[in-house]
Amino acid sequence: MKFLVTGAAGFIGFHTAVRLLDRGETVVGVDNLNGYYDPSLKEARLAILQGRKGFTFYRQDIADRGAMAKLFNSERPDKVIHLAAQAGVRPGSADANAYIDSNIVGTQNVLEGCRHTNVQHLVLASSSSVYGANTAMPFSVHDNVDHPLSLYGATKKSNELAAHAYAHLYGLPVTGLRFFTVYGPWGRPDMALFRFTQKILAGEPIEVFNHGHHARDFTYIDDIVDGVLRTADKIAEPNQNWNGDAPDPATSSAPYRLYNIGNNNPVELMDFIAAIETALGREAKKVFLPMQPGDVPKTFANIDDLVHNVGFRPSTPLTEGIERFVAWYRSYYK
Repeated sequence: MKFLVTGAAGFIGFHTAVRLLDRGETVVGVDNLNGYYDPSLKEARLAILQGRKGFTFYRQDIADRGAMAKLFNSERPDKVIHLAAQAGVRPGSADANAYIDSNIVGTQNVLEGCRHTNVQHLVLASSSSVYGANTAMPFSVHDNVDHPLSLYGATKKSNELAAHAYAHLYGLPVTGLRFFTVYGPWGRPDMALFRFTQKILAGEPIEVFNHGHHARDFTYIDDIVDGVLRTADKIAEPNQNWNGDAPDPATSSAPYRLYNIGNNNPVELMDFIAAIETALGREAKKVFLPMQPGDVPKTFANIDDLVHNVGFRPSTPLTEGIERFVAWYRSYYK
């Protein structure tokens, strides 16, 4: 099959494209290689993909309506895995227009492309950030999520709503995946594991927000990609029992599904830092700070639906995943 992977030079997009190529699929990648973090890392990932048979790349912005329409019309993918987005949950991590352009306009262009070329299945990247002010744990896709605490989270919720409208109006099968904290080799430099590793090796202090009282549902990249591909292979179908009198946010009378994709095992931030210290053989100098605006103290994914429907089983222990990241980091940065 031919898969279009948006954000193919990004962390999750790169690993997803590699896995698709490994199993013999044709992959069309699109990415604008923006400067939200060091583009050289994106270029290094892309160089690996461009050395693979069956991979074609378009360097363009998904917010460019004409370019995206042309791409869909020329490539006509069977399935789309839409991972491109302006990331960052904290104010100042990007200007507001960047979130709107990439996450709202860009996703709209992807939806239109899927609609007009009869794509069989769209897998859409959402985020645990949509849970915002929710406090009931673990977070469930069957709960209401109308109180985002970041513009990023608000745009991801908007993506889910627009995708549902397309599933209802045009019969486009869509599955949304709410990603919880993803880590591993080739990870993003703005994420905690990368920043902590970099600073500890440099002998610099690390900033520990919320005075260390954070917990995250850290999920290793190989487990995440396994879930993404399992989901892509299972085309979303209508829920025949869906009832508008008691609407289930996770399903629909249209071919639409939402899933959490995480580890179902939140880890305390101080335990996370201790595992990095062990893998590096060095102790971190820590500066304890208040919680940042837009952040949440804890994430914890209920993944029962994804386990039941596609057989998703995250299996990588945190210590093993961190050791693999550290080995990659030392090799890549010498």
